[in-house]
Amino acid sequence: MTRPRRAPARGCYHQTVDQPRKARTYLLVLLFIALRGFGNLLLAFGTKRLPAALNAHPSAYLQAMADPAVAAGIGMLIFSLFTRMALLSIADLSFVLPVTAVGYVLAAALGKVFLHEEVTAIRWLAAFLIFGGTALVGSTPQNTTKEALSK
Repeated sequence: MTRPRRAPARGCYHQTVDQPRKARTYLLVLLFIALRGFGNLLLAFGTKRLPAALNAHPSAYLQAMADPAVAAGIGMLIFSLFTRMALLSIADLSFVLPVTAVGYVLAAALGKVFLHEEVTAIRWLAAFLIFGGTALVGSTPQNTTKEALSK
């Protein structure tokens, strides 16, 4: 005799969130991290090549935006904002912000590799502490609102 199947517990995360939504969330997280990391890299690369430091005058910023690397960096950062908006439409803020903070580890690595910045042991430790926190948050439900759990 087979036992009757029990209905999943109400609000049980693994029973209520469909796999395509979870995959889409993590794809958007990866896209956001890449866009923000490489956008900031291009922005830093472009502004470091400028003849003088940017000042308070708007024309200096307009001139800087004419640099191809700066323009590409700005474009990537704008697109990353749209990606974050899409991400926030399907996942909780308390999930999105900590998980996307892993981009700080990427930023440190990109600065070290491409801009030849000195990244001290303390900065690496801080970056990997952020990574550890991100891993903890990433293991929690991405959407805990009542509307999401009842769908």
